[in-house]
Amino acid sequence: MSAGIPLAWLQLTKARGRLLAALAGVMFTVIFSLVQLAFQDALYTSVTLLYSHLKADIVLISPRYQCVVATENFPLRRLYQALAVDGVDSASPLYLGMMPWKNPISHRDRQILVIGFNPSPDVFDLRNVNENLHQIAEPGNILFDEGSRPEFGPVPELLRTSRPVTTELSHRQVEVDGLFRIGVNFADDGNIITSDTNFFRLLPYRSPGIVDIGLIRLKPGVDVAAARNRIEAALPGDVTVLTRQSFLDREKSFFSSSLPVGLFFRTSVLVGLIVGAVIVYQILYSDVSEHLSEYATVKAIGYHDRYLFRVVLQEALILSILGFPPGVLVSWFVVQFARSATLLPIHVTWTQVGADYLFTAFMCAIAGALAVRKLQQADPVDVF
Repeated sequence: MSAGIPLAWLQLTKARGRLLAALAGVMFTVIFSLVQLAFQDALYTSVTLLYSHLKADIVLISPRYQCVVATENFPLRRLYQALAVDGVDSASPLYLGMMPWKNPISHRDRQILVIGFNPSPDVFDLRNVNENLHQIAEPGNILFDEGSRPEFGPVPELLRTSRPVTTELSHRQVEVDGLFRIGVNFADDGNIITSDTNFFRLLPYRSPGIVDIGLIRLKPGVDVAAARNRIEAALPGDVTVLTRQSFLDREKSFFSSSLPVGLFFRTSVLVGLIVGAVIVYQILYSDVSEHLSEYATVKAIGYHDRYLFRVVLQEALILSILGFPPGVLVSWFVVQFARSATLLPIHVTWTQVGADYLFTAFMCAIAGALAVRKLQQADPVDVF
């Protein structure tokens, strides 16, 4: 084995141009797949950003509910019925709706997600929201997500300079009285929080008796799974009863399996691996073909095919080791740029890096395994 490693290295470095081409192929695969993994992780993280800040042990939704921007309604009385179940402490309705927001500077309209609720500290775990509950209870007052995209206007900057921000939301005048931070996701570009009373002023066709999401908090020490079963048994089939974690998992699953974006990310990683494998295979195949007579000589002096196979596989793994670090570095810069441009929570994590190297090493190993088939043509008889 120790004699094989220098031979593999010498084979690779003999043709510097070919080596650089192989490394470029490996780097392309690393960059392409790692960036896709980062975007995929950002997708699953971002779609639950809003819901992860809800104070709820049990969540009620309609069976026809799809995702945060495609909700369905159910009767408010289901929450009152849930209150009668043993172990339930409180129940709060949540109202969601996409509404046109007018940029206070450019005056252009853009759809934004509006969340309405009965002002209470039992709904959100966001400090800036709970400190301004009395403000949003006033007519026309709202809170603006400072993590929203800049197309909605420089609202945070205007507020920090003590300038009042008055604009239109759903064609009605509103005033921004504070900020909070949730951030954007693949489904919506910004968020607004206000009271349920203001919500229905903005959407007068909506009825307070129809709820988008029901939040149930249990009494301390109550088993969540058992309480969920009791609530489900007490309510009719026009609601789905989920634990908080099941609700978050359901949201991720919808974007992963029910929308093309999830399939796109998985397919993109596979395509990147295939392209990289083809490039590495062509480089190694050319290398083996060019030195076929030398391989035949090695076989003639007593080395077995297994030794030669190890040499080619070592070449493949060396390529993965040399091409991976610069690929990761370039990927990091690409992700930093994408995060600043999209405001999505895109990050390169060590878990992603580890998984990507396993993909890369596997790709190179497969390419090497395919290339060594050429060694079967290295017949020692051809040397003499």
